[in-house]
Amino acid sequence: MHDQVVRLRKKRLPRLRGNHPWIYDNELEPRSLEHITPGAIVTVVDHHDRFVGKGYVNPRSRIAVRLLTRDARQNMDKEFFRTKLLACLKYRKQVGYEGSYRLVHGEGDELPGLIIDRFADVFVIQTLTLGMDQWKDTIVQLLNEMFEPRGIYERNDVPVRTLEGLPLNRGFLSEPFDPLVPISLTDASFLVDVAQGQKTGFYLDQRENRLALKNLCSGAEVLDCFCHTGAFSIYAACYGASSVLACDTSEQSLAMGRRNAELNGCQHCVEFLESNAFDLLPRLVREGRRFDLIVLDPPAFTKNRQGLSRAVAGYREINLRALKLLRPGGFLFTFSCSHFMHEDLFRQTVAEAAADAGCLIRQVQRLEQAKDHPVLWHVPETQYLKGLVLQTLS
Repeated sequence: MHDQVVRLRKKRLPRLRGNHPWIYDNELEPRSLEHITPGAIVTVVDHHDRFVGKGYVNPRSRIAVRLLTRDARQNMDKEFFRTKLLACLKYRKQVGYEGSYRLVHGEGDELPGLIIDRFADVFVIQTLTLGMDQWKDTIVQLLNEMFEPRGIYERNDVPVRTLEGLPLNRGFLSEPFDPLVPISLTDASFLVDVAQGQKTGFYLDQRENRLALKNLCSGAEVLDCFCHTGAFSIYAACYGASSVLACDTSEQSLAMGRRNAELNGCQHCVEFLESNAFDLLPRLVREGRRFDLIVLDPPAFTKNRQGLSRAVAGYREINLRALKLLRPGGFLFTFSCSHFMHEDLFRQTVAEAAADAGCLIRQVQRLEQAKDHPVLWHVPETQYLKGLVLQTLS
């Protein structure tokens, strides 16, 4: 059976010549998507009928085709995905990961639309696009064959699936198991709720950034905003903080944070508070509170360009308030996980906040997403997490 064929318009964009895997509907010839089966594998050719690549198609999405290969000889079958998963595993082993890690990071692993997180002997899978969803059963089979896991869980309750015409759902893709999974990372252990936690249950992309707290927390009073299940807070406590105030708006996340604190024997050091950071930070300023180290790890303030100016205002506000709360010589760990908040703009926004706070700062370290969330230079969308460690000098 031959793949269906779609054609590019005559004018090809530099993005496509640079091996970007996304092809938008307006980059295809008119009527190119007529009679195309949604979710099917298609061969993409240029206007001279020269081969461009193979990928899956969704006429309902603005990103009409996502390429999986530029090798005309490559068949899209179970063995293709086995080879890809083996390559993902090899890379994680090469960079030193074992036990718990992100096995597949979508476009970063040349498998657009697929996320697989490993938590010890449990796997959590997300198939975020129609084309990748067609291969879900095959991928589950491969995970069982390659890893023999205790269980596999589906977290396809992500709103982006609605843009692909897909339903939102979650549940077991294996025999049912206890969804509360214990994991061990460097210097700390955590419980991960793969069924009810945010995203896949735990933010693995910050694993190395949390280690940057070491040597900065001894005897420190720490404030952790947007703490989720308390990973930064627990690392701060494990690294010698005298006290940690951890805040989040989700009582469910805070409850898991308390359990994680108990698991690591630091429950007496960490106070979990249900509060909106935008309310808490100015209140702490008014109360005259001061801290030696503050972590700001908010959710993405925008997921599109239209909301960027509002996001900039949000980042400026929380960084301004945090800098006012720091003692001279204190440290600020500040992050943005929005792709549209580019690194230069993030840096500029924090600099403006420091100026408004009357605060002289110096950069200690730049931070980014963990190595199991790889960045492809020709796919800028794969780079999303950026962070700074700053010290106040006055």
